[in-house]
Amino acid sequence: MAGIIEVKDQGKVRIYDADNSNYVDIVVPSTVSSNRTITIPDATFTIPTSNTPDDDAITAAKLNNDIISGTTALTSEPADTDEFLVSDAGTLKRIDYSLIKGGGITMADQFRLTSDASTGDLTSNLERVDGTNQGTLGTGMSESSGIFTFPSTGYYLVRFSAIQYKDGDRRDISINIQTTANNSSYATIAECITHITRSASLTTNIQGMTETLLDITDTSNQKVKFNVFTDATTLGSTTINQTYMTFIRLGDT
Repeated sequence: MAGIIEVKDQGKVRIYDADNSNYVDIVVPSTVSSNRTITIPDATFTIPTSNTPDDDAITAAKLNNDIISGTTALTSEPADTDEFLVSDAGTLKRIDYSLIKGGGITMADQFRLTSDASTGDLTSNLERVDGTNQGTLGTGMSESSGIFTFPSTGYYLVRFSAIQYKDGDRRDISINIQTTANNSSYATIAECITHITRSASLTTNIQGMTETLLDITDTSNQKVKFNVFTDATTLGSTTINQTYMTFIRLGDT
């Protein structure tokens, strides 16, 4: 039979199964915005029974180029539970942002001695640096009477640099980083020993520097303080770093 078969008034084309017990109706919507054509391919195929595609039906060739760029942009750092798709040896898997976010340096801080000091622990006249273009990255250290508390657990680089002067000779001048694991007993873990030989009967300056890496797992008990042992004078200033402490968090513990 040639020509067109017309079914009007939203009629149905009904096709029965082999024993005529059940059927499939082909029905058009009540309103169609324009003429449509259903073209049957020149191949054997099966009409899917659900809206879910087969596991291997969606390939890279079927994804639009704007699958990412055409989506609403996230304007802040993802939350730890936000998920990403990754190919794990060819198998598509999801992963939380908390597992892949960059460690990086999230905290850097400096304090300095603001006035001259003599031998012993540096317990006062300490300030966070605040000069031109100086600053702090992240949540910095807390300081009380010379005791420094870390803002979070992690691996930290701690550096201590000091300038001393004396109008005379001094054979040994030491600067020390001391730490505690119980918020009570302190031990020296980094030391620099220098000396002064007076030049031309004038006051002579020297500078020493020491540093250490700390694995901080308990911010309540693991702390640091700084000590000088000398009869020379340790320089301090409110405008420049002469005697100062540097703290850099390098990553998670």
